[in-house]
Amino acid sequence: MIRFINASKFYPPQTKALDNLSLHIYPGEFVSIVGQSGSGKTTIVKCLIGEEKLDEGRVIVGDWDITHISNREIPYLRRQIGVIFQDFKLLPKKTLAENVAFALQVCGKSPKKIKAIVPSVMKIVGLTEQMNRYPNEVSGGEQQRAAIARALVYQPKILVADEPTGNLDSINAEEIVNLLLKINDLGTTVILVTHNREIVNNLNRRVISISDGRLVNDQARGKYII
Repeated sequence: MIRFINASKFYPPQTKALDNLSLHIYPGEFVSIVGQSGSGKTTIVKCLIGEEKLDEGRVIVGDWDITHISNREIPYLRRQIGVIFQDFKLLPKKTLAENVAFALQVCGKSPKKIKAIVPSVMKIVGLTEQMNRYPNEVSGGEQQRAAIARALVYQPKILVADEPTGNLDSINAEEIVNLLLKINDLGTTVILVTHNREIVNNLNRRVISISDGRLVNDQARGKYII
């Protein structure tokens, strides 16, 4: 599903964000990528979604070598990879449903299709009753659920959650992780990028540990050991 092959990424003047990194994530896996701040976790995400390009090595998603992906191809890639961020990135003047719909509108989906898709993804994330509320009218956990719904509108094969619980209390964080597990059970490959030791240890799923841009540990059912 996802392969980084001898991947290196440099930032001036002398920062090596990824250092000859190789890893393979298989279809349907739930994988946690862990490491300290500055370890290279976010660079992996950026290279996976085409926001950054490697200086050396290759990135492959399915049968698609995206190492040198063009700008016009990036929107097609991001329809296959849903991304969730720590800060939700919701539009404050749109309702939760309108935020989800907007992701479809910008790609030219018809009003009929949008009307069918939005309620279904809002139901998956448990926000049917909050659809018409604005982001400032709901909790942080509900905002993150809306962000997950937005990421699901194209039925992506891969869902990347980059520190999705960083702004949440422990109860909301647990609910978001349970939702990610539910989405994984439906067949979506889930990549959780986090520094939350408790969440990773409770998951008891595969853990990839990154340090100084290098893979230092890969456990099939692991713990946060950095």
